Amino acid sequence: MSLQIGDAAPAFELPNQDREMVSVAALKGRKSLIVFIPFPFTGICEGELCMIRDNLSDLGHMDANVVAITVHAVPTIKAWAEANHFGFSVLSDYWPHGETAKAYGAFNEKVGAANRHTYVLDEEGVVRSIISTESLGIGREFDEYTKALAAI
Repeated sequence: MSLQIGDAAPAFELPNQDREMVSVAALKGRKSLIVFIPFPFTGICEGELCMIRDNLSDLGHMDANVVAITVHAVPTIKAWAEANHFGFSVLSDYWPHGETAKAYGAFNEKVGAANRHTYVLDEEGVVRSIISTESLGIGREFDEYTKALAAI
């Protein structure tokens, strides 16, 4: 089942690249981008998250949290996050495999990874916008994030 605009974001608690637990409840009080990505160490995923990294201060000025979620294990995301100097948490939805992506309607059963879906939440954890692409081979446009956050 896919999330719809107006739905409460499903609860999760996942380890980040430093093995610190991050929950959707901890994101409340600020707007949030929950960015599902299919594959670390690939050009499109890296490009998308590097664009967020390079514009993180702009998102901070909009009072927004950012977390990325992938179905890969913590050692993989730790190496990837360190190599790219991400200034936000990359969360591991590794086990049970993809359960958070499934709860958000972002899991791609065919490839066993998340689709490119971003859920824009308001301060109460309610989905206010969904930004996605039709293909794993097409990245999301960063400007869509700022437009969605500004509309909240």
